[in-house]
Amino acid sequence: MDPIRQSIAANKRWTYLFFFLYAILIVAIGYLIGLYLGSIIIGLFIGVLIFVIALLVSYFGGQSLVTTMAGAREVTKQEEPYLYNTVDALSIANGMPMPKLYVIDTDVPNAFAAGRNPENASITVTTGLLQRLDRMELEGVIAHEMAHIRNYDVLLATVVVVLAGTIVFLGVMARSSAYGGLFRQGRGGGPAAIVLLILLVVLIVLAPLFAQLLKFAISRKREFLADATGADITGYPEGLASALEKISGMQKSKSKIQNEGLNGIYIINPALKSGTGSSLFSTHPSTEERVKRLREM
Repeated sequence: MDPIRQSIAANKRWTYLFFFLYAILIVAIGYLIGLYLGSIIIGLFIGVLIFVIALLVSYFGGQSLVTTMAGAREVTKQEEPYLYNTVDALSIANGMPMPKLYVIDTDVPNAFAAGRNPENASITVTTGLLQRLDRMELEGVIAHEMAHIRNYDVLLATVVVVLAGTIVFLGVMARSSAYGGLFRQGRGGGPAAIVLLILLVVLIVLAPLFAQLLKFAISRKREFLADATGADITGYPEGLASALEKISGMQKSKSKIQNEGLNGIYIINPALKSGTGSSLFSTHPSTEERVKRLREM
């Protein structure tokens, strides 16, 4: 099996695994809620309801949710003809449906793709990317994002973003409930207060950990594969190599696009400072290694 087909199969397996682990986690939380409310059935029903809603939102509405979280706006051919024509030409050359196009108004250059499959996907770029890259560099970036769409990297990343966000939301709700005095209500404290305390601690611990799963959803191997696939689509590896060098050198310590839950899906991590290498737990390989591999193609 070729690397692309292997990547697609692996991404789908990871997606199913994330849903399975998430279901177990939500059922456990529902069980704790049931203990607090005095009815395990009601608690489990709440847990199942949360899981179903999160599943539907992540699969069918994840693309829109991610672009909204990123502060992006959808654009038409009339609004961004240069971007539209570039993406349209590469879509035809790659035999893929035309993705929706979004733009983030910031001078920091970057881009990402989102969606669940090639028929339901989008590509988002910043205005800084359009202003600072030449045509060949822009094509390299767009081809890289199309590779993520074709390889179903976007499905895995979009699902994890939504599921992680749900856990973070539950953690916030648990803290608000505790601070609002639920320890002193209902059953008058005692066992109920202990159950809520356990739920609160579990969510406080799991919320940031689950959010960090995005760092492992898009591995370095997938970035290397998307780079190589993108370069193959354009037939010009230097375009993407040059774009990566420009983009990595123009990230800012604080910018509009920085978001802990979304940093991993950008072509270059927005939290990356110029000259910073790749650590063991970073979302992306080092820019230097990516550029080196592209120029060896």
